[in-house]
Amino acid sequence: MPPATEPAWAVHLPPDLRWQDVDLLSGKSVPAVTARWASLGPEVPAVYQDGRGWLSRRELDQRSAVVAGRLAGAGLRPGDPVLFSATASIPLVVAHLAALRAGLIVVPANTEYRQAELLHIATDAGVRAAVMERELDAGVPVLTPDVELPDAAPPPLDQQQPGDVAMICYTSGTTGRPKGAVLTHGNLLASAEAVRLAWRWTTRDRLVLALPLFHAHGLLVGLHGTLVAGGSAVLLPRFDPGAVADAVVGHDATLFFGVPTMYRRIAASSRGGDLRRLRLCVSGSAPLPAELHAELRERTGQLVLERYGLTETLMLTSNPYDGERRPGTVGFPLPGVELRLAGGGSGEILVKGSNVFGGYRGHPGGFDDGWFRTGDIGALDPEGYLRIVGRAKELIITGGLNVYPREVEDVLLEHPSVVDVAVVGLPSDEWGEEVTAFVVARPGQSIEVTELIEFAGCRLARFKCPREVRVVQTLPRNALGKILRDELS
Repeated sequence: MPPATEPAWAVHLPPDLRWQDVDLLSGKSVPAVTARWASLGPEVPAVYQDGRGWLSRRELDQRSAVVAGRLAGAGLRPGDPVLFSATASIPLVVAHLAALRAGLIVVPANTEYRQAELLHIATDAGVRAAVMERELDAGVPVLTPDVELPDAAPPPLDQQQPGDVAMICYTSGTTGRPKGAVLTHGNLLASAEAVRLAWRWTTRDRLVLALPLFHAHGLLVGLHGTLVAGGSAVLLPRFDPGAVADAVVGHDATLFFGVPTMYRRIAASSRGGDLRRLRLCVSGSAPLPAELHAELRERTGQLVLERYGLTETLMLTSNPYDGERRPGTVGFPLPGVELRLAGGGSGEILVKGSNVFGGYRGHPGGFDDGWFRTGDIGALDPEGYLRIVGRAKELIITGGLNVYPREVEDVLLEHPSVVDVAVVGLPSDEWGEEVTAFVVARPGQSIEVTELIEFAGCRLARFKCPREVRVVQTLPRNALGKILRDELS
């Protein structure tokens, strides 16, 4: 039942929409909304990729139905998890949508993950197949994004209810091993609808999507938001300031979403001025420094809108589209989100809402009396803008990607010359935080820094590997032996 008084998130609504009329789940699911857009405007462009051209709404609908039939013909049934790990492309978008339409559970994984990392996810999720561009030694069929299987009759499509499981997204947890956040179709739709309303996303919008489609930012905000809004997206296989500028100019784009690392490179690029054509630029996945916010306004003409979300909750807050976009803050709760701070004026951020997941696969915890504990520490300014002031968890966010120190430490301790190690995130203008390892050598041995970084690179995704290794005599610890990470700098 909706609250009797106007909620904080009403600040995000367009003037002609009453908060009482907002129903984030009326569309039932992202694929169901996508199918309705296809019926309303079948020839409207939906997704573009260099070398493949535009795919219309009708073509996206038809091709995803064909792929859904192929997956069903291979024996996959509703509720079966399928691992997805591939470069952004039209075939990947088609396969992703096909899996959701058929009731399969999508399990995205970073394309830089090594076999051991992928095997953990595949085993923990119990995947029945994988859509990838390389081999996976997990004892399940591995398909390319084109899903080159015999055609078969499609199963019933778009039948999922908001409470049905849609995805399992792995994120770092307190054990150091990634945990699977179980997201429902309702979670996905509620988050996409919330940003559609808040950011005034319409069918006329065209997004330059240079974010990877294994990450919540690119997949669950960029792609799903486009599908729910009925807009269109230009896919880029990787980020490059020049390629982004070319896409903005060549395709009359209106939107760009990025992480602070991307925006810093855009600000330093000679093509930054081309972003003046855009209606909106959004930054997320890591804090956007206030000085970069100001530099972007000067160089690109864009007053970047910063927002805040987590894998477990999808989008939570945003600076307002209409109103002050306050640097150093992440704005107000998005439509449908309830937010409070455990300590009152400042403290751990607790949230509720139809966008918030129900729990981790096989891992209890994370909730307090129905409120999800984000692990992030926030503070509210006098006008109600939320500022992220720290993290209760020791997570490192580098280039918008999450790294849990324990996972990196465990790998470095496998090296025969390392006896002790602590990994922290140190401030970086380019990456937001830089993965830095403080290591202690075994008595009588020495540590070759370059060799140790290469050792880690063979066992971890590139973004998890330390960019800097500092050899120290001892690590600072308290009386109980816990490493004092705040003293490492």
